[in-house]
Parts: sequence; C-alpha cells; structure tokens
Amino acid sequence: MSAIKITKDNFKTEVLDAAEPVLLDFWAAWCGPCRMLSPVVDEVAETTPGVRVGKINVDEEPELAAQFGVMSIPTLVVMQGGKPVQTSVGVIPKAAILRLLGR
Repeated sequence: MSAIKITKDNFKTEVLDAAEPVLLDFWAAWCGPCRMLSPVVDEVAETTPGVRVGKINVDEEPELAAQFGVMSIPTLVVMQGGKPVQTSVGVIPKAAILRLLGR
C-alpha cells in the first residue's frame, strides 16, 4: 500500500482508528533531509504488510505537528492503538524504521 496523505480531517479515521500500526512521517517540501528520507518511507509503505504509512506536511498541518511536539523534521512516529509508541528524529535507514515498527 502506498503512503497516505494525513490531514487533520482524516487523522482520526486513518491513524487513531487504525487496527494496524501506523508510521507517521512529519516532513516539509523545503527540508533536504525529508527529501532523503521520503523514498525510504515510501519503500516501507510498499513492502511492509500490516503497517499503514502516513505523511504529514508540517507546513499544511501545523496543528498535528504541534500535537506531537514536532520541533525538528523529519520526525517519524509509530502509532499503535491510537497512541505514540516510538519516535525517531532525522534520517534513518530502512532497517532502523523496521526496528521502530517491531519488524
């Protein structure tokens, strides 16, 4: 499954109500490290069954970034049962993202 664009309008349905773990990628178009991490996150979305992947543009969704206390991007947050269970800031390799997801 490809990554989903997460907004405040679909956050409850796509993230809080999700049965599976959700990997959230907080990013911005002007962020160089975000552009480096984006294809890795997309690969995780395409190749990891049982995980939902969402991308949140912090410039378009500042309320969501504030809700998670995002101060630096890229930030990855793993949600399980509607609660954040893992967080990572900065560019990390696919193996590290899979470890965040418990894979």
